[in-house]
Amino acid sequence: MQIITSEKLFEDAIAKDHYTVMKFITTWCPDCKNLNRFIDEIIASHPDKDWYEINAEEFPNLSEHYEVRGVPSLLIYKNGEKVAHLHSKFAKTKPQIMEFLGTLA
Repeated sequence: MQIITSEKLFEDAIAKDHYTVMKFITTWCPDCKNLNRFIDEIIASHPDKDWYEINAEEFPNLSEHYEVRGVPSLLIYKNGEKVAHLHSKFAKTKPQIMEFLGTLA
């Protein structure tokens, strides 16, 4: 999973013509650390998507613009548009995330 280090990298990542998953996290978030225990298995089962991680506190303008109200949150982009958003309270378990990703056409 690539780490977002600039707004330009973020914009380039979401502009692709296939699904890009952006994992919004913070360093202090215990649920974010828990998600890291099983995220590699999820990524392996979805090789058709590009995966990125962004620290919501380092990019508050992006977090606000894309309505990230809690962490961890998974946002899906395609062609520069947000097409799906798994809010933090629903992004805590592997089954929740797998079900969410299964809804993408």
